[in-house]
Amino acid sequence: MTKELAKVDCLFETSWEVCNKIGGIYTVLSTKAKTLQKLYKDKTIFIGPDVWTEQTPSPYFVTEPTPLDSWASQAALPVGVTVRTGRWDIPGRPLVVLVKFDAMYAVKDEFYGKMWELYGVDSLHAYGDYDEACAFSHAAGVVIESIVNYKGKRATDIIAHFDEWTTGMGLLYVKWKLPQVATIFTTHATSIGRSICGNNKPLYDYMKGYNGDQMARELNMESKHSLEKAAAHAADCFTTVSDVTAVECEQLLELRPHIVTPNGFEQNFVPAASKIAAARQKARQAMLDTASALTGKNYPADTFIVTTSGRCEYRNKGIDMFLDAINHLRAMGVNRQVLAFVMVPAWAREPRPDLIESIKVLNPEQPRRLDDPVITHWLNNPCEDQIINRIHGLGHCNAAGDRVDVIYVPCYLNCNDGIFNLDYYSLLVGMDATVFPSYYEPWGYTPLESVAFGVPTVTTTLSGFGQWVLSTAPNTFDGSGVNVLTRGDSNYTQVCAEIADSLETLLNATDSETKRIAKAASATAGRAAWSYFIEYYVEAFDMALAKAHSRTGVCPVAEKAVKRKPGRPKKVAPDAKPAKSAAKKKK
Repeated sequence: MTKELAKVDCLFETSWEVCNKIGGIYTVLSTKAKTLQKLYKDKTIFIGPDVWTEQTPSPYFVTEPTPLDSWASQAALPVGVTVRTGRWDIPGRPLVVLVKFDAMYAVKDEFYGKMWELYGVDSLHAYGDYDEACAFSHAAGVVIESIVNYKGKRATDIIAHFDEWTTGMGLLYVKWKLPQVATIFTTHATSIGRSICGNNKPLYDYMKGYNGDQMARELNMESKHSLEKAAAHAADCFTTVSDVTAVECEQLLELRPHIVTPNGFEQNFVPAASKIAAARQKARQAMLDTASALTGKNYPADTFIVTTSGRCEYRNKGIDMFLDAINHLRAMGVNRQVLAFVMVPAWAREPRPDLIESIKVLNPEQPRRLDDPVITHWLNNPCEDQIINRIHGLGHCNAAGDRVDVIYVPCYLNCNDGIFNLDYYSLLVGMDATVFPSYYEPWGYTPLESVAFGVPTVTTTLSGFGQWVLSTAPNTFDGSGVNVLTRGDSNYTQVCAEIADSLETLLNATDSETKRIAKAASATAGRAAWSYFIEYYVEAFDMALAKAHSRTGVCPVAEKAVKRKPGRPKKVAPDAKPAKSAAKKKK
């Protein structure tokens, strides 16, 4: 089956995480870019915030001549709004515009008033990062307007795609000023849903009883929620990343997303097969050496290494459950040394000087035990940090006779952490298993990244990735490299025990079983490649362009035919009630 790919003259994508690595959205955009470049070579323009200085330049932005230079040299922008054009230093090297937006603060009150008048956005109760996000996205909208006007009648098929509430004002500005431009809004997690979970309220048992507007007032989230809701309703196409979040959007934003666009992954982040063994050995040696330098123990080569990682959201990301599950595993009396890492960035002060020195002089025969041998970096707020307090509270001290040790790595792993000096992927390849028992996880890049590296993972039914696995593959390590556990609001202790049982299965697996599981994990990641999932973004592009054309009377022109992957569902109509997962099997 083939589908005509609509002609696209220009595709903008705006996000706070363009050339600005903060969380999972950076992974979404940076891995998707290569495939977008294949479809729309240099017609894709990413727009991000210019929050960098000469002293701290962006490590991801490259200044070089681009097709945007002629526009940039004569761009008519508000006084104080400046841009830098170049390329994003990622696979595909797409065009990028970084926007210096500070000047937009001066007009924010007038702009907020207009957005209230046109779209009912309540900015009255704004606080925190609201003004900063809106100043950036307003400036991004002005930049899009400038480029569209520069292109003039040469470009009639233009799409402006905005990610998260932080860019909502940009979408509304484009909607107001450029009715001919097709708009797409993607929520990767609703602001109010995240807030409900972050405030330790049960989201799922009471989902049908929640009113988004009422909860926003209760949790002091009126402005963010109001903006997100307005952007979703105003967009020509509203999308989200999983069926889990589609249900949340329908309840809390009072709009079912038109299309579910699951997040893919780019396989070029994974070492070639010929290099995996060496990369794995290097990673394991780094982790075992660090553990030995901390604890004074000599870890055997077959130590079972497991980790959890991600954003520092203690409950939402299931960090609490991971620690309790590891404690349950310790109580089971395992017959193999286990080393559990919590790789979650927190408010780290510095890499431990004593650990740095201990690693330098490490004697494998007689390693030296350090004080508090459960953490690699000193914290600014150890008394308030929930992770270190839970580790201590569970009694972990990584003593000589302990078979299950826990080590907290509270920093970004970006090759410059002072201890490992490797990035996260370079360490991930050395793991034996990962666990991501999220309570609130619209998609779940961390388990997808894990299986892409052939590392089996445990996740939950509350993650979009977990739901996708259940709909496309056997829920067994042998069948998919993934074990998806049913998690709800009332079965915390049971899931902890099931995680421990899953890890015991993996650490007792034979070499041949381990290889078979790794192969199954890699195969699962292969099915989640952007080469498959990009079609559902293309569906969104088509839908948004169709609405824009209906406003302007433009006739769409087919650009080329693209082969649809067998067994993939067709586009969801704009007025369809349920948003079916784009990745579900065709029945």
